[in-house]
Amino acid sequence: MVLLVILISRKWFSSFAVASYSFLCLGCSAIIYFMPQAAAAPAGLIGQFFQFDALNSYFFFVMSIVFAASAVYNTGYISKSDRRQSEYNYYSIGMIAFVFSMTGALLSTSLGLSWVFVEATTLSSAYLIYFSRSKHALEAVWKYVFICSIGISLAFVGIVLLLIGCGSRNSLLFKDLFANALNISPFWLKISFVFYFVGIGTKMGLAPVHSWLPDAHSEAPSPISAMLSAAMLNTAFFMIMKMFSLMELADLGVYARTLMLIMGLLSLFVPAVFILIIKDYKRMLAYSSIENMGIMAAAVSLGSAGIFAALLHLLGHSMIKTSLFLTAGNVQKLFRTKAIGKVSGIIKVDRLTGWLLVLSFIGIAGLPPSPLFLSELLLLKAILAEKAYILIPLVFGLLTIVLFGMGSIIVNMAFGQRPVTLKEEKVPLGISMYLPQIILVLCAFIAGIYFPGFLLNMISSAAAAIGGK
Repeated sequence: MVLLVILISRKWFSSFAVASYSFLCLGCSAIIYFMPQAAAAPAGLIGQFFQFDALNSYFFFVMSIVFAASAVYNTGYISKSDRRQSEYNYYSIGMIAFVFSMTGALLSTSLGLSWVFVEATTLSSAYLIYFSRSKHALEAVWKYVFICSIGISLAFVGIVLLLIGCGSRNSLLFKDLFANALNISPFWLKISFVFYFVGIGTKMGLAPVHSWLPDAHSEAPSPISAMLSAAMLNTAFFMIMKMFSLMELADLGVYARTLMLIMGLLSLFVPAVFILIIKDYKRMLAYSSIENMGIMAAAVSLGSAGIFAALLHLLGHSMIKTSLFLTAGNVQKLFRTKAIGKVSGIIKVDRLTGWLLVLSFIGIAGLPPSPLFLSELLLLKAILAEKAYILIPLVFGLLTIVLFGMGSIIVNMAFGQRPVTLKEEKVPLGISMYLPQIILVLCAFIAGIYFPGFLLNMISSAAAAIGGK
């Protein structure tokens, strides 16, 4: 596919290649669920290092949905940009390489190999963030590469410490690590988890190692912002869950859950502080992503019930946040700015974009019929089951502050009176810049009313694979 992009070198084909690859991934994810025999590990070296299981199949399914929606939107979005053909080629190749790297991280059967692919996600997405070539984009991409590289280095130290703890059993294959979990030195495993969790937590956007995220999400093109928020952060979360499973099997689950709870609460606190002073609506959505990653981390700390809530929340957040970032791309095309103070009365300019923004906010706020209402209700149930009552005002109080800040901004952007001096440029947006958001919001709200059985089975199987206690 990459070779064809280079050989044909046409804008329309670059977008077509990305969209084709996204539908290939989506088709594979459907085949894996409905035809599980097709997901059997192939013989040879590939089958030894890359396999599907209940956990990575679910994450791959969510990533495929986000990628397909972003790729379809991208066909219209990129056509509105006036750039050289070589830049379109690099952009499309970068998107394909980015998804390929995330796929490798998800399917790897080795902790070391998955680390390599996560590092590849940083390298492959750097050009995508810098696509606008502005001064702020350059600053954002350098911060992204620098901070994430430090995080990956910390994760590598964690892997080395894990190998020290394994003694003579020096295999990094997950099956070997899980089988010998009780034989790993608890001292080295605890230290290893701290380094690994903080390092990969950087890629997940957990506070206090989140500082790259608002800049990168804000400066990247909207389809890339959606992929970063609803696919790459999930991939990092998946890797943390693999190490979390090892901690559970080694009877160190309480230690791991405590660290996840601390960083989860910090990731709720930081957006609550900044949401009321944000001036950029894409940065606002980025801080919302940090908040939702914090919810998932905190939920995992509550055991098996919390893990199920976290995985359900992951699906709902991915669909709705993708819709929000893509709709933000429409707003940016219409108003030629990301400044909140310069955007008002969207519904009067483009009714469909305005209502998509409002409906997406209802979804991310966890109001019925959003699936996030179900996940947060399950989170509350898990808190009550664990008798961790202090978490109720902490989690839901901080969550309320974030949603109040977002709500006040989005309501004014959608329904406010536009200043007389504001001059938006009416840009004709094609159907591809509306359809993905419509489908995502519709599917999310349907899932909030009637949750399909196959999704319930996928999440239940994935939660069981993590093995929370």
